[in-house]
Amino acid sequence: MNPYFVWEDHAPDAGWRPFTDLLDPAVVAERVAVARDTLVTMFGLDPATVPVRVVASVTFLGVASRLLAPPLITPRYPAPEQLYWRPVPGGPWPMACDAPAAGGRSTAALHERVLLGLVAPLLAVFQDGFRLSPKVLWGNVSSALAGAAGQLDDPAAWATVAELLDVAPLAGTADLHGRALRRRNCCLYYRIPGGGTCGDCVLRRS
Repeated sequence: MNPYFVWEDHAPDAGWRPFTDLLDPAVVAERVAVARDTLVTMFGLDPATVPVRVVASVTFLGVASRLLAPPLITPRYPAPEQLYWRPVPGGPWPMACDAPAAGGRSTAALHERVLLGLVAPLLAVFQDGFRLSPKVLWGNVSSALAGAAGQLDDPAAWATVAELLDVAPLAGTADLHGRALRRRNCCLYYRIPGGGTCGDCVLRRS
């Protein structure tokens, strides 16, 4: 399974950090700095051409994917204190969860427990710390959801995405046509040299 869909079982003393650490602006700033250094080194970029706020937007998109993809296939809807992460220099962040599985998949639980309970507080930290528009960040969330659903051969996952896009805070961030999402905003990745635009970007030509 794609690592974005995996939450490991939490084990004490295995290097896991509480999800709530990520609500500390200093921790988020440190992770964005690591991501920026990794990007600069990996592609041999001039650091002056890699805006920190752009890296922050892309970093948030990746973390949002890690929070939203697993519940699309497994009914686990953790509270903040039931989720953990491990720092890595790049790629999908390892995450662990000690929440039990619910009786079945629930769009309402995904909305309340994950979208509002986990993603929204983290989004606020990125918004305040890096002067990012909430429209951009919630667009990143919509993109993360559609990207996850696109990797699953599961009509129920797409139905969940459609339901979530119809209500706040995702309403108005993107348009869904069948299994194709088109954002109404941009994650800003194109501002990194060689970055280009994503497949669902509002700036991408049809």
